Amino acid sequence: MDHQMKIGYSFWGFLGNGITDTPDGGRSHRRPFIDALLARGHEIVFLQADRDRLEAGDDLDGAYTFDEGLPGIDALFLEWRWAIPGRNTTVCGSEGHTCDLHRQAQLINHYTARCQTPTVIWDKDRTLRAESVWRRTAHTRVCEATLAPTPGAHSLLFPVAEDLLAQADPLTLAARPRDLALGYVGNQYDRDEPFDCFFAPAAARVEHLVAGKWTKTGRWPHVHFAGRIPFEDAAGVYGRSLATVLMLPERYAAVGQMTQRIFEAVLAGCLPLTPADIRFADRFVPKEMVVRSGSDVLERLSYLREIVGTEQHAALIAACVDRLRLFGLCKQVNTLESVLHGLLQTTATERGAA
Repeated sequence: MDHQMKIGYSFWGFLGNGITDTPDGGRSHRRPFIDALLARGHEIVFLQADRDRLEAGDDLDGAYTFDEGLPGIDALFLEWRWAIPGRNTTVCGSEGHTCDLHRQAQLINHYTARCQTPTVIWDKDRTLRAESVWRRTAHTRVCEATLAPTPGAHSLLFPVAEDLLAQADPLTLAARPRDLALGYVGNQYDRDEPFDCFFAPAAARVEHLVAGKWTKTGRWPHVHFAGRIPFEDAAGVYGRSLATVLMLPERYAAVGQMTQRIFEAVLAGCLPLTPADIRFADRFVPKEMVVRSGSDVLERLSYLREIVGTEQHAALIAACVDRLRLFGLCKQVNTLESVLHGLLQTTATERGAA
């Protein structure tokens, strides 16, 4: 893109490792994405609270700019926040309150509504209503982390840096000792059905571990739930595990929205068994990794145990790494730049006409 911009970036989460007791899937890809934008000459100013400094005591060596005001910007980029009753819908200053939603409303009112600043909404959690006015406003665009975005929206996937793909050595990963047949890192949210179908039956038969926030586990007394772990420890769980099961909420599975779990697992050499009811499953993983039942999971694990450490094992890991190119960082940054460029042209034309 030949036009560098000052982008106001709103996100509620962390750039570093953050703290253990909070969900933020964006930690695995947000900082590389932002660093890539900076490397292309754009200026980034963050418009939400600096949670790395305030909550985790990490100033990130002063590498980034935060502004709690309303600075001059060329474009607004929002990682979309939604109402969470009892958390961000309560009165400011009350116990347990987070101000992400109030701040987002302030940013939209000032920049998008009043100043008509070009605005991109990244609806990472599929919570922006289909009838939202921001889907129909000339100076706004919506991006979704899916292969089948809502009509009018753009596909902007969670990115993985190409240098990480280049550094992944399938032979070394295949040779790594793994004491778990099955591992999973992630929270329970809307995943009970795939867990019941694919993970729990296999967990009754093999060594396994589930890390993350799972609060309602009574129906699976045989499953080893380890609770939340620090963000940086996720790679260790995957590094111990022969395979994982990629479990998605139905609203993600139906449109082919794969989370960052796929590249966290694959880059640690943990093979991603993928339910067939995930749309575009065969684009995310090789066909050997697609499963249709808990029995399939056990069958695949049995096969993987037979080939562990062999060239066949390494070849499967290599094939999975290759599929991650779909999420390549450069490709995703190109997408955002293209969307921003189109928005700037549209806005300039409108203002010229006015």
